[in-house]
Amino acid sequence: MGLYHRTREVREREEAQRLAPAACRAACSRGRAVPEPEDADRTAFERDRDRVLHSKAFRRLKHKTQVFLNPDGDHFVTRLTHTLHVAQVGRSIANALGLNEALTEAICLGHDIGHAPFGHTGEEALTPYVAGEWQHAIHGVRVVSVLEPLNLTWEVRDGIRQSSWRNDPPPATAEGMVCRFADRIAYLAHDVQDAIRAGVMTADDVPGHLRAAFGAPGRAWIETMVGDVVEASVAAGEVTMRADRLAAMTELRTWMFDHVYLRPEAREHSDRAVRVIRDLVDHFIAHPGQVPADYRRREDDPTQVAVDYVAGMSDKYAIRLHDQLYRPAGLY
Repeated sequence: MGLYHRTREVREREEAQRLAPAACRAACSRGRAVPEPEDADRTAFERDRDRVLHSKAFRRLKHKTQVFLNPDGDHFVTRLTHTLHVAQVGRSIANALGLNEALTEAICLGHDIGHAPFGHTGEEALTPYVAGEWQHAIHGVRVVSVLEPLNLTWEVRDGIRQSSWRNDPPPATAEGMVCRFADRIAYLAHDVQDAIRAGVMTADDVPGHLRAAFGAPGRAWIETMVGDVVEASVAAGEVTMRADRLAAMTELRTWMFDHVYLRPEAREHSDRAVRVIRDLVDHFIAHPGQVPADYRRREDDPTQVAVDYVAGMSDKYAIRLHDQLYRPAGLY
């Protein structure tokens, strides 16, 4: 049985030879905020992938909401399993297009690392405490650069920040654009399965023309959408989707928001989640000394410290801490 040593230099030469012209090569990275020696075996983007995967912020995603707040069932998607789905979809697209799989995976694994507890409800809850809008993608860069400094490459940080379709300009790399599509594909496919599992809807509730466009909810959606991205991107020379397919995906996303994410029955749960987060932020603004030292920096004001701390909490920890602070003793 023969083996050979694929050092970083070997891998970088392989990237130079086999990747598509639009791909970002590790040897051409814009580098890190703090220069450091290269690894003997891993490329810069492979190191970034590993740093994200082993971070504390990544581990906390296992108890953060994807759609259903603090679900009881074993099979509901969490923010962690969603992230793994995005990484798998992203790598499939990147591989098919000749893009850098390690960079794609690093961005995909980090794209939700800044998410607050209780999903997008957490963003709503935290927005009053910041200038403009609190966004998990922007906060994600703060997590990996300041709160848990991983010293990631510029390309990965750019991909995390611009992973949200709300943020302009789009990602600077084709791999970052892959993450945008992979995120949307993964959450549409799996969130509808969770909604069906929760009894919120049935597969037949999805409008017929959208089922005709993408197939049956779930696996077929992923296969169809990934195929559409690959086919359209090869034809266009950039990561994209055919205009009519992208319009259908956008319509499907809007339908999901109206019938799943923002359905009236979910508002009561969302209101509770907003109250939990804001109670906690207000408490730690008033008591900054109770915030763990890892979140306290001399240059940050008490509001920033409180927001950073609460944003990093898992759903379960936020609920437990809120109970400790606000539930009357002896109530249960």
